[in-house]
Amino acid sequence: MKKMGLDVGSKTIGIAVSDAFGWTAQGLTTLYWDENDFQTVRDQLADLIKEHDITEVVIGLPKNMNGSIGERGEASQRIAKYIEEQFAVKVSLWDERLTTMAAERVLLEADVSRKKRKKVIDKMAAVMILQGYLDSHQ
Repeated sequence: MKKMGLDVGSKTIGIAVSDAFGWTAQGLTTLYWDENDFQTVRDQLADLIKEHDITEVVIGLPKNMNGSIGERGEASQRIAKYIEEQFAVKVSLWDERLTTMAAERVLLEADVSRKKRKKVIDKMAAVMILQGYLDSHQ
């Protein structure tokens, strides 16, 4: 009964998975996609959901600082609906305000080079989204 966390961007999707107990999140991968064509990640998501025995997907919902939902938030809602319908798994949206900035700060503090940060930032943001969700549900 693992959970998968997604940080959905316009060109990439950072992916994290939980351990079997739902205690910790680990970064898994980053997928490249065309947000106007969900089919560009359908097979990859299907494989990951099956391979990791995923029962719930947690998608970061980027809200504006005033709590309203903007264009990026609407994009997250669209892929959430798609994943729920395509893969018959529970999908939860999680307020992800500032997670990418927090992930960037952690990587800067760890003195990770800009080139390496760019490669792992989405995956790390997915870890923070999923870990926040897991922590709130224990």
